[in-house]
Amino acid sequence: MTRYEYKVCPSPTKGRKAQGVKSPEGRFAKTVEDVLNAHAADGWDYVRSDLLPSEERQGLTSSQTVYRTLLVFRRPVGTADSAADEMIATASTIAEAVAPNESEETTQSAPDMPDTQTQDEHDAPDAPERRPDHS
Repeated sequence: MTRYEYKVCPSPTKGRKAQGVKSPEGRFAKTVEDVLNAHAADGWDYVRSDLLPSEERQGLTSSQTVYRTLLVFRRPVGTADSAADEMIATASTIAEAVAPNESEETTQSAPDMPDTQTQDEHDAPDAPERRPDHS
């Protein structure tokens, strides 16, 4: 699953003059287009615009509700799989630091290990070899 980070910025309220654009609607559209392209160049994907209320002061004692248009952008910051892989790599690093070269110790034979034969077997005389009787 992909995780995202979001960025919200105010929508332009007035169109800027641009070459070849003469109408107020065209200027405003060009201004919004420039804002979207500038954010896209930084890796942000346009999601939507929202019209949200904002309580603002009016005068000394009163307030009024003003509606603001906001542009919402998002970009991926990582996936859940990459977070899990990072946790596994961290755990492996910690395990190696706690028990270094454990695999080398288990593959080498220890010189202080006693023989598998008991003391009685060492003292017993060699018995003649018995062969099975095939008649």
